[in-house]
Amino acid sequence: MDIGDFLKRRRRQAGLTQEELAKKSRMSQSQISQIERGISDNVTIWNLRSIAKALGCAVVDLLPESDKKPRH
Repeated sequence: MDIGDFLKRRRRQAGLTQEELAKKSRMSQSQISQIERGISDNVTIWNLRSIAKALGCAVVDLLPESDKKPRH
């Protein structure tokens, strides 16, 4: 799973449409859609913070497990 999959899952759990999440996160619906489909090459930490805040979760909750493991 990638960030888009986690975002879609969280959005659906929150009972939000892409449009509703876009409004809450001050992003466009097309940006949300592109992130969810894994075709956006412009997923910034600022985008993730806005989305996480709108969903009431932490940024790390939107990340795949492989990105959560400490690197040594």
